[in-house]
Amino acid sequence: MSKKRKRAGPLCLFWAIGKLEVVRELLVGNLESGDRLEALIFSAIYLKWINTGQIPCFEDGGHHRPNRHAEISRLIFCELERIYCMKDTSPQEVLAIRKIHPCLPSFKAEFTASVPLTRIRDIAHRGDIPHDLKQEIKHTIQNKLHRNAGPEDLVATEAMLARITRNPGEYSEAFVEQFKIFHHELKDFFNAGNLTEQLESIKESFDDRSLSALTLFLECKERLDNLEESNDALDKSIDLLLKTAQSLNALREVIVKGLESGLRNDAPDAAIAMRQKWRLCEIGLEDYSFLLLSRFLNALEAVGGAQQLKENAESKNVSSWNDPLGSLFIGIRQLGLSGWKPEECAAIGNELLAWKEKGLSEKEGSEDGKAVWALRLKATLDRSRRLTEEYSEALLQMFPQKVEMLGKALRIPENSVRTYTEAEIRAGVIFQVSKLCTLLLKAVRSTLGSQGWDVLVPGAAHGTLVQVESIIPGSLPLSVNGPVILVVNRADGDEEVTAAGNNIKGVVLLQELPHLSHLGVRARQEKVIFVTCEDDDKIADIQKLNGKCVRLEASSAGVNIFPSLSDNTTGYFPVKDLLGNGSSTFEDTKVDSSSWSTDIASGSMQSNSTPKVGQLADAETQTSGAKAAACGRLASLSAGSVKVYSDQGVPAAFNVPRGAVIPFGSMELALEESKSIEAFMSLVEKIETANMESGDLDKLCCQLQELISSLQPSKEIIQQLEGIFPTNAARLIVRSSANVEDLAGMSAAGLYESIPNVSLSNPIVFGQGVSRVWASLYTRRAVLSRRAAGVAQKDAKMAVLVQELLSPDLSFVLHTLSPTDHDHTSVEAEIAPGLGETLASGTRGTPWRLSSGKFDGQVRTLAFANFSEELLVLGAGPADGEVIRLTVDYSKKPLTVDAVFRRLLGQRLGAVGFFLERKFGCPQDVEGCVVGKDIYIVQTRPQPQ
Repeated sequence: MSKKRKRAGPLCLFWAIGKLEVVRELLVGNLESGDRLEALIFSAIYLKWINTGQIPCFEDGGHHRPNRHAEISRLIFCELERIYCMKDTSPQEVLAIRKIHPCLPSFKAEFTASVPLTRIRDIAHRGDIPHDLKQEIKHTIQNKLHRNAGPEDLVATEAMLARITRNPGEYSEAFVEQFKIFHHELKDFFNAGNLTEQLESIKESFDDRSLSALTLFLECKERLDNLEESNDALDKSIDLLLKTAQSLNALREVIVKGLESGLRNDAPDAAIAMRQKWRLCEIGLEDYSFLLLSRFLNALEAVGGAQQLKENAESKNVSSWNDPLGSLFIGIRQLGLSGWKPEECAAIGNELLAWKEKGLSEKEGSEDGKAVWALRLKATLDRSRRLTEEYSEALLQMFPQKVEMLGKALRIPENSVRTYTEAEIRAGVIFQVSKLCTLLLKAVRSTLGSQGWDVLVPGAAHGTLVQVESIIPGSLPLSVNGPVILVVNRADGDEEVTAAGNNIKGVVLLQELPHLSHLGVRARQEKVIFVTCEDDDKIADIQKLNGKCVRLEASSAGVNIFPSLSDNTTGYFPVKDLLGNGSSTFEDTKVDSSSWSTDIASGSMQSNSTPKVGQLADAETQTSGAKAAACGRLASLSAGSVKVYSDQGVPAAFNVPRGAVIPFGSMELALEESKSIEAFMSLVEKIETANMESGDLDKLCCQLQELISSLQPSKEIIQQLEGIFPTNAARLIVRSSANVEDLAGMSAAGLYESIPNVSLSNPIVFGQGVSRVWASLYTRRAVLSRRAAGVAQKDAKMAVLVQELLSPDLSFVLHTLSPTDHDHTSVEAEIAPGLGETLASGTRGTPWRLSSGKFDGQVRTLAFANFSEELLVLGAGPADGEVIRLTVDYSKKPLTVDAVFRRLLGQRLGAVGFFLERKFGCPQDVEGCVVGKDIYIVQTRPQPQ
């Protein structure tokens, strides 16, 4: 927008100019990228209310023939198509554009003529109809249409048509025929024809292949319409619904492909008008797919729905799943064709087709075929549901606030404002896709005997149940006292549970989460009972308990949450068992800081000598932190691991990437050299007691991070590192090794930064990476974590690990003691594609989960991965501290499709984990990756108990 419009804001325009002119002013030719989405959203809302009669087009004394509307519509259409085809257009902008298109009138040549739609004038002057009828047509339709056309003119015309055809013979056939033709012309002007009429209007522009796809769809649609009228057999209806949906899919792909080339600047008017017809047809096909999926779901429920699918799976007859999976594929494909995350839709579609083709085997390797089939399918269905949730969340972020603002300004009825966004969600194909996902997930969970729970931290706790959007300081109402069971809608995996309140005893997260995400690890360390729930029925039951005192019990046997009679952990009875089975009772425990306080103290002692970079193998806890020391020990253990084998002959061999450590004191030295040490020490002293609620803590943390981020490691440090790393080791990763992490009872997992893809050949970028690691010692979360643990801020020190950056196929975390049932006989692995940050960051999705027996080598698949993206570093790209994200198609991942690969990898990871547990003398959380055929270990820490 121009600066003038920016200051005035979009709303003032709605009072200043005529209806379509408003939208043209907002959209055409003067949008900056930052304004674009807002303008598109306001335009979509405004036009929707015009089209539904919420904003009437009254005559205002002006004289605007329909050709003016057509000309403005063409300008708007061209701008929308230009934005649609731009590389930087967001999915949200595409959503808004698709809602505007159906609201625009046609600009075909007959409507841009100087005097369009003249037939109604001739009708109003006919001599074969009564005078009063002529006057009514002239004043209610002709004059209104030619002065200030609006959708209400079509409503008035349809009402008149119904009236003059109600009694056959009452009016002359010639008059009725002319009025019908005018009605058709007016529908064409407002682009109000039905789908068949719209498709027929573009028939002449199709080539032979496209015409074949159109003919097939129209034939299927006609047969389906006739079948509906004759109430034929249900199975025949399902078959025809699928064939119609498949033909719709093929036709829409043809049309979308034809629109991909964009709109040329020199395109003739006729070509632009035809492109509008194509665009409306492909949007109309999406709308019709909503109807097809709705009818399919009704038919599926009529033959038993989820229960029938579950029973068929129990008998290992999964052919009945083919049609629902085929329908879900079509629904997901429709979303992709509409521009909503097309790469993600394509990957999900490939998986659905692959699992449908693969079917169910009696055995997959040594595992039960039905269980593996169900777990693999569940991963893709969870991914599909996540896609629908993200779509709904996008609409909820886009519309409600702007709908309320605009509705208030234009005096739209309150109910229309309140229900706007919900109506948009429920009227879209996304709604039917979501319903189909829910039905299939219910059937899969029943097949697996799962109730939608996942236990990250087992135990028992009681407290007041409080539902919040996210885990952040201030999320708990001030009125809540005593212990709390927190129900959390969303988490990104970087939160600190106790930062939201020291009285939080249990967490129920309403989304999936990797067990070794930062949040999951810290919950274990803080002894907070932590479960996730994905089942809609269970979530509804939990929400009914909001504000009540409840007891949460979680174990490998299941999860129970029910009203508690009192705070007495034994004085309760189960009012409602959400799982349907028994559970054990656990006692609450508290963190004992004695195991790590000495380590922090020793790591805080400063030497009078200048800090010197050392080989990782020589790292010591006192000078470089427990993480660096453990990595150093890993380097020495790696050589001996090649001689170690499990009882089954599986090698425990692993490699360690080359590394060095910038020790404690290096940051302080850089502060002294920049003459900033006094300012630094003053800020550290202030954050010790800074108030969190007033915002003082946030301000001080920002000041500290800005101060430290401006530092650069000394030239001596760079030179020492160049002596350790060969010149061809271009890619490095810099990682934290604080004296307050990776300690027994205080892992601090995920609190501090890791910066991948830096190089000594670019010392500026490398230095920025090091300073970011240093600065992460004073993030808000890190400061609050130390407060909760009783660690003085001045005692926290940061060393920096520098390691070769690997380009892994897979990254993993090993738990050498099961975190859910404390089984010491197996190693559990969580595995993600690409770099390991996917696991640690709490990215939405689940990893592959394998359990490998330490003594028998038995490998069990616990879950299949469904992360949408993998993080990679391209060897040909710059070493700029950045990574790329690629959409993952698990139908091409051996760990998902190859049972032998899964078993062999599970056994190797189990052997490595068991070896390290024995060497370090206690259960370990081990991080590593797979590069080709080699296993690399990059870190190990004591497993929180």
